[in-house]
Amino acid sequence: MKETETLPGYTVGTWKLDEAHTDVGFSVRHLMVSKVRGSFSNISGTITTAADLMESSAELTVDLASIDTRNADRDTHLRSSDFFDAESHPMMTYRTTSLRRDGEDFVVEGDLTIKGVTLPVALTVEYNGVGADPWGGTRIGLSARGEINRSDFGISFNMPLEGGGVMVGERVQLVIELEAVLDA
Repeated sequence: MKETETLPGYTVGTWKLDEAHTDVGFSVRHLMVSKVRGSFSNISGTITTAADLMESSAELTVDLASIDTRNADRDTHLRSSDFFDAESHPMMTYRTTSLRRDGEDFVVEGDLTIKGVTLPVALTVEYNGVGADPWGGTRIGLSARGEINRSDFGISFNMPLEGGGVMVGERVQLVIELEAVLDA
């Protein structure tokens, strides 16, 4: 049985991300007791689904200035050189390099670039399916999750806490929801 036969509706082609239905989110420890969540609203990219599923690929570009943590002051600080330095490094990119099956899900290996630093990052991806939209298009849905260490990318701002620990955690959880439209 071919790998694609286990994915209902799998369609070969090039897909353009639907920015209105795509979310790149994150969470990070704050003050060692809670998590701050945020997302980016300006996202673009393509997914290429191949006849041999394992040859499929994706490219994603995120405008770092579009960060939203529901706090304007914090967002301004995150755009600054203390964190993303969005003025000098306005985009974050992810380009897949390989794909493998892991039970019901897939593991996508790719190169993540933040602040001019490119490192390999693995994401666990769930195939949500393919379906028709009301406008005559075909859409694909994927969910992905992963984790990075922000200091590996030169995002090292922190402050020690009086009782121990630090203000901002090192590990950042990534949660991504993608919806893309098949190019006609």
